[in-house]
Amino acid sequence: MYVGALTLDVLLGDIRSLKQKRSAVRPLVAELHRRYPGASVAETGHLDLHRRAEIGVAVVSSTADHATAVLSSCEQFVAQRPEIELISARQRLFNEEE
Repeated sequence: MYVGALTLDVLLGDIRSLKQKRSAVRPLVAELHRRYPGASVAETGHLDLHRRAEIGVAVVSSTADHATAVLSSCEQFVAQRPEIELISARQRLFNEEE
């Protein structure tokens, strides 16, 4: 069993309040849930900043290749969004021995 974790640090477009931030981040999280139903997705950081958000994605898989492929697809999906600038992405993979 493998557990993959992806942390995405994103810069949002013209956001001036936390309410606007929620209206930008919530649809992104919902779309990731819809496209990758086996993944868990949530806003995990920068909760008090208007223009930045940290999105966490986790997936459990029987193979390392599948977990890595799902996380890479999630990263590419977020990177292709025109209203979001992907600052950094960090993938981690854990297995039973760790």
